[in-house]
Amino acid sequence: MSKLWQKTTNVDQLVEQFTVGRDREFDEQMAAFDVLGSLAHTQMLQSIGLMSTDDLELVQAELKKIYQEIQAGDFKIEEGVEDVHSQIELLLTRRIGEAGKKTHSGRSRNDQVLVDLKLFFRHELQVVVEEVKQLFDQLIQLSDRYKDVLLPGYTHLQVAMPSSFGLWFGAYAESLVDDLELVLAAYKITNKNPLGSAAGYGSSFPLNRTLTTQLLGFESLNYNVVYAQMGRGKTERIIAQALSSVAATLGRMAMDQTLYLSQNFSFVSYPDSLTTGSSIMPHKKNPDVWEIMRGKCNRLQALPTDVAMMTTNLPSGYHREMQLLKELLFPAFAELKSCLHMANFMLQNVEVKANILEDPKYAYLFSVEVVNNMVLNGTPFRDAYKQVGMDIEQGNFNPDKTVNHTHEGSIGNLQNEQIGAAMSKLVDSFNFSKTAQAVQQLVS
Repeated sequence: MSKLWQKTTNVDQLVEQFTVGRDREFDEQMAAFDVLGSLAHTQMLQSIGLMSTDDLELVQAELKKIYQEIQAGDFKIEEGVEDVHSQIELLLTRRIGEAGKKTHSGRSRNDQVLVDLKLFFRHELQVVVEEVKQLFDQLIQLSDRYKDVLLPGYTHLQVAMPSSFGLWFGAYAESLVDDLELVLAAYKITNKNPLGSAAGYGSSFPLNRTLTTQLLGFESLNYNVVYAQMGRGKTERIIAQALSSVAATLGRMAMDQTLYLSQNFSFVSYPDSLTTGSSIMPHKKNPDVWEIMRGKCNRLQALPTDVAMMTTNLPSGYHREMQLLKELLFPAFAELKSCLHMANFMLQNVEVKANILEDPKYAYLFSVEVVNNMVLNGTPFRDAYKQVGMDIEQGNFNPDKTVNHTHEGSIGNLQNEQIGAAMSKLVDSFNFSKTAQAVQQLVS
């Protein structure tokens, strides 16, 4: 197997298989980001006199060709090549000769992996944010559309007080705003440049780490080279916490949907093509999408613990088990993006039931309304509460089903405009245009 570090001794094949594991599989997802890191690194090498202008032109032109091949799906790690870093360096030396051998000066595979991961995570977090924003917009749209359609509210799964579909959809929209606060924190920690930390102790070359930071569109550096390496695992743990927060919102919404679709509730419905049937019961319309989503999101909520247990009690410096974090994080991004996409798709087709509260079993929802009306007419609250309680016990409760909630965030005043403004401000805080511009300049 071709390795950047190999000298004369061959590694036992069993050891090689065990230690490499699934690394090559996940490395292909990082290929474009490895090229970006090398484009920035080689420009920096030329600026400090470690690469000639002629060699830089050769290397840059070939790296950009490889980048286009990756984008077109024409790149793969060849059999016998250890990882993506080895593959790209192999392609360079095979195509342009000696100049390709100079690209690794001033860096270790450790900081090369680190910068690839940071760029990959940064990209994946942006996709998550975009998917969350689409789902958010759908929820706000549904909240506005069904703001006047009342819905039973529950506490302890007992009929409690009037709610509305406007409130229900809007609640999950606002929950996504708070989730993105955690994603923003993860993005900020991710968006720092580790390149130049080498194996975790820097380099005797006069590296210009500020230049690579600017070229790659990072917001700042991981300044301390030891901490740059310590950040591996910590970055993943914080990302895992952010992803699990989004998953918790989706999982809870999925649970509501499965409940509301059941015949005992019948609050929502979907076209037959979006539900599944039973092999024995011809009446069934199963909410399989929401159930699978609930399961996937429950599993994603275990992600922070998985990552933490992988990195707990490790001393400073690099340790090989760090590569196993890819096996946790890479599929997690794919799972969450899939769930976000499907949630948005399903909600585009949801139908809500009108006049739900006309059913007599929901009459008690209005007990608080009646109490409050008595208070507004001068009855002390405790007396009004006792009177309505006695009417319910004696079977004399016959409420007026008019709902008059006007304070901020209630049925008649959803505050969706304010929630939308909060989401827009938050998304703008990511400043995705800066990173997009930096990447475009590198590859153009």
